[in-house]
Amino acid sequence: MRFHFATASAALSILMTAAMAGTFFGFSAGVMPGLNATRASSAIAAMNAINQKIQNPAFLAAFMLAPVVAVAAGVLLLTMGHRPAAWLFFAAAAVYFVGAFVPTAAINVPMNNHLANVKVPHDLADAAKVWTDYSGRWTTWNTIRAVFCGISLLLMGAGAYVWGKSH
Repeated sequence: MRFHFATASAALSILMTAAMAGTFFGFSAGVMPGLNATRASSAIAAMNAINQKIQNPAFLAAFMLAPVVAVAAGVLLLTMGHRPAAWLFFAAAAVYFVGAFVPTAAINVPMNNHLANVKVPHDLADAAKVWTDYSGRWTTWNTIRAVFCGISLLLMGAGAYVWGKSH
């Protein structure tokens, strides 16, 4: 029974972390450059709409539960005697938490909240300044989140590999 739960939690943590890595990468590689190519007032309005719609059950579940499920996989693997694989899943959860969760809570979400409260200036130069100040910093931190999710994903993959080799 533990084997099945360990398998399910390992697979689910990998899937959720891959989804988050892809989401963050997609924003940095495509969405933000696309918004940067539009008028600033349009980019601000679009980003505010995205920030509202991204707060949905699928995104929030993957974002919040990825490290929790990785820890569950680690605990199950540990109880089954697969110590090296377990520690790789624990490390993956820690990397995700430090590099994806913390920047989201400390930087990206507060920036999103600030952007939502900015009255979009009608003056094009003022709107461009608001967007430029937001976009560059937000994208930098978003890219950091993508990289850390990628590292977390690699650690989970290594954990699954080590586990598979041990039985």
